[in-house]
Amino acid sequence: MNFRIVVLMKPTPDPDKVRFDAEKGTIIREGVELIINPYDLPAIELAVQVKEKLGGEVIVISMAPPQGEEALRDAIARGADRAILLTDRRFAGADTLATSYALASAIRKLGNVNLVIGGEKSIDGDTAQVPGEVAEMLGLPHVSYVSRLIDIDYSRAIVESDLESEVVTYEAPLPCVLQVTLNVAKPRIPTIKGKLQARKAIVEKWSADALADIADINRFGIKGSPTMVYRVVIPKEKERKRIILDTEQGVKAVVDLLMKEGLL
Repeated sequence: MNFRIVVLMKPTPDPDKVRFDAEKGTIIREGVELIINPYDLPAIELAVQVKEKLGGEVIVISMAPPQGEEALRDAIARGADRAILLTDRRFAGADTLATSYALASAIRKLGNVNLVIGGEKSIDGDTAQVPGEVAEMLGLPHVSYVSRLIDIDYSRAIVESDLESEVVTYEAPLPCVLQVTLNVAKPRIPTIKGKLQARKAIVEKWSADALADIADINRFGIKGSPTMVYRVVIPKEKERKRIILDTEQGVKAVVDLLMKEGLL
């Protein structure tokens, strides 16, 4: 049996290099390096571990501009067998609903998928909506906040879901969608061999037309998005006053403050 695992991976701007346009209230994405969303790294690792147990293949699917290809190569270096980049101007401006529709359409086109794994959320959008929406569109069971995979075979997965107030154990029939937390698996460091294989690998690029036989392309991108981000507000840094006191004055100031706050 060819056990097919799909990982939903979002290439996101490197947080150390991201820039903002304060006047326009937007994130400057042009020319910014895209990396694997940190919350998706454990999802890739878990998929590879499942493949090592059950066999099969790991396919990473992303929707991103062309520069997202490097993040997909990184996923291959970490153990993925195949990478698909949904890239087309018609995908641009998508909210979570349109993004999920495109990803679900790609999974339908692949066919015979046994397991879908996604990260908890992304560092740029922080919505945590896409894996659940993909599951709904595919009519598959969905378990969120998966912090541990207890067992898996060809017919079902037993997982722990960390809901903060309690940890719940679920048994989900396959195929299903697992939305995993950072604790589910420790991402492996790519080997030199893995990096070399990733350099030579082919990243498949699918346009909107590639999905037209199974999807309504009017539901892609901004045309298919009922929500829009109009502005990103960047907090202004407040200038702090610096007062230099000698030891006696400093001690008195601290005591006065503590008394004022009712702590003494």
